[in-house]
Amino acid sequence: MSAQPFDAVLFDFSGTLFRLEEDESWLADITDERGEPFDVHRQAELMRRMTAPTGQPVEMDAAEHHAWINRDRDPRWHRDAYLTVLRRSGVADEEQALGLYTKLTDPRCWTVYPDTVPVIEALAGEGLAMAVLSNIAFDIRPAFAALGIDDLVSEFVLSFEVGAVKPEPEIFRHATEALGVSPERTLMVGDSEDADGAARRIGCSFALVEPLPTAERRRGLWRALFAAGLSPSEPGAGRSS
Repeated sequence: MSAQPFDAVLFDFSGTLFRLEEDESWLADITDERGEPFDVHRQAELMRRMTAPTGQPVEMDAAEHHAWINRDRDPRWHRDAYLTVLRRSGVADEEQALGLYTKLTDPRCWTVYPDTVPVIEALAGEGLAMAVLSNIAFDIRPAFAALGIDDLVSEFVLSFEVGAVKPEPEIFRHATEALGVSPERTLMVGDSEDADGAARRIGCSFALVEPLPTAERRRGLWRALFAAGLSPSEPGAGRSS
């Protein structure tokens, strides 16, 4: 029997392994209906609306609401939904909106948390299976390939590819079945109690991390693993920060 309490770990993507942290240049040329640039407060609110994991950030009609609630099931709905958010948030120029949306959905524009790579390498060294399980409508594999760790992740379970979204139990079952592990021997790590914590419904354990800015959360993944009873070896991996 394994000395570790789990055979597999499922990781959420956004706010857990990577975080969307915009470059200042992304919003520098964004203007409103009057052609006025967004001030720093409007820029911050715009990014909050674009990155909030739950809720409806702007008023929507029935068709727009349908696209919004199903955005992570289909890339077309995802694009339409976020262009609606940008338009209703005051970004009147379609070219500007498309340019910003393109950056938001480019995995190369996302920032990796400091302990993502060492945690994945350490878990792989312990022989644990891993999957990245995300409500998302674009391929995030290039972000992992750029870091040289894509081959350490056994499965990428992406909502738009599997046709299920968190907190639906089907997406968690898909992940554990793809890995060939039992839910009871699986740990889900994520930043949302509602979405990621739903893994408990099929018997998985759950560890919560805070989706803080990457500079403010250097050991969050390590602490989550340690709290769940996992202790992979990693030189210099402190347990208190």
